[in-house]
Formats: sequence, structure tokens, C-alpha cells
Amino acid sequence: QVQIVESGGGLVQPGGSLRLSCAASGSIFSIYTMGWYRRAPGKQRELVATIARGGSTRYADSVKGRFTISRDNAKNTVYLQMNSLKPEDTAVYYCNANILDFERPSPRDYWGQGTQVTVSS
Repeated sequence: QVQIVESGGGLVQPGGSLRLSCAASGSIFSIYTMGWYRRAPGKQRELVATIARGGSTRYADSVKGRFTISRDNAKNTVYLQMNSLKPEDTAVYYCNANILDFERPSPRDYWGQGTQVTVSS
């Protein structure tokens, strides 16, 4: 069994900052790419940022220069530092991790339950 737990969402004013965390636990052999996705009301889920095990990153154009993704491989944790937040960043943010566990022969994607981020004055 693998569990993905997110934390750090909340309400923030435009221009403010939030830091999301996501920790994976359980029967994990190795974690490959980790990332953050979001779903705004009435829209499809979209990629926010991903980070490979070696540290290479990828960002959506809409968050470049404002958001920073990082990870701690020793803690099986990924972070998303969000600065200069805008109302259009309001969404449920989901953590994703591509994990090879001890119960399957190949890695699969695991998702967290989501954490709400609301940017409003």
C-alpha cells in the first residue's frame, strides 16, 4: 500500500504566498517523477509543475517565475512554493507521484486527495 498526503492549502490574498507539501509513504521501492496538477472550477485538470528524481523540472507557462517545485528524496516529499499568487491560481491542487512499489513489477501513478487553494481579497 502507498499513501499520498498533501498539506498546505488555504486562503490567501492576491500577491501572497503558500507552500504545498506532499509526502508519499508505504511499501515504496523508488519514486520517479513527482508533480503538482490543479483543477479550477469548470475546467479540466492541468499540469502545474513536475520534478524528476534527478531534479530536472518542468512548469506550466502560467506559473513560470512564480512557482518553484522541489523535492526531498530522503523524505519522499515534494513541495510547491507559490509566490505572487493570482485569483486565477484558485483551484484544487493534486500531488502526483510515479512510484515503483514492492507489490507490482512496474511503476504506476499515485494521486493525493487534493488540497484547496483560494486566492481572493
